[in-house]
Amino acid sequence: MVVCNSCIRSVIAQTVVFSRTRLLSSGNVGRKTYSSRSTFGLLRRNNINKWNPSFPVRTIMMVDTGSTAAKAAPAGCGLQPEKEEAGGYLGGACKSEDGKLSCGYSSFRGKRATMEDCYDIKISKIDEKPVCMFGIFDGHGGSRASEYLKQQLFENLMKHPKFMSDTKSAISETYQQTDADFLDSEKETYRDDGSTASTAVLVGDHLYVANVGDSRTVVSKAGKAIALSEDHKPNRSDERKRIENAGGVVMWAGNST
Repeated sequence: MVVCNSCIRSVIAQTVVFSRTRLLSSGNVGRKTYSSRSTFGLLRRNNINKWNPSFPVRTIMMVDTGSTAAKAAPAGCGLQPEKEEAGGYLGGACKSEDGKLSCGYSSFRGKRATMEDCYDIKISKIDEKPVCMFGIFDGHGGSRASEYLKQQLFENLMKHPKFMSDTKSAISETYQQTDADFLDSEKETYRDDGSTASTAVLVGDHLYVANVGDSRTVVSKAGKAIALSEDHKPNRSDERKRIENAGGVVMWAGNST
């Protein structure tokens, strides 16, 4: 995912499933660590970064997601037709109604028979503040989890009572609630679908990047890459300990876990 303007060149984001929630902050926002229990097959750790670079009045954002499975136009956007090219490449673009924000996205299906990934873009105004939400959901084992995130995550976030007053807490709680809701909806299916969930949420002139899993979030400022996330993988000592303390087992298969 890429978010651009003259101050912030780009934001690259992505996510997965959590039991522990970690809130990471940039700039003048303090760092806090919280713990909670979750059983999501999708989200394991949630990193939320707040970035306030004093956006200019005319903010231009571009989102290049690595996933999509839907054809519908995002709310508030004029979406250009999505095109699939040879080799499973998909791409498209949209622009906000006021013309101040434009987005582009692309994805690559690879050798899979079907696309398991989704994206979501929502552009709105709440309490007279512009709100822009971008998400990429990298599915695995099927597309049910990523499709559920596309349909529900931002809808749940916008309904959260603290979305505008305490956005960081609202994002964290929404991830956990969406996690629980998905598991409840799938408890009789016995499927293995999972997904990442990477989101960039712009509220007024504050940018929040939420990351769960091993997908990376990067801000490029004046050509310099600034990491906003930590890889969430079972070969991390703290993550392996968390898994084992929860009764899980980490198994190695070649160079991966």
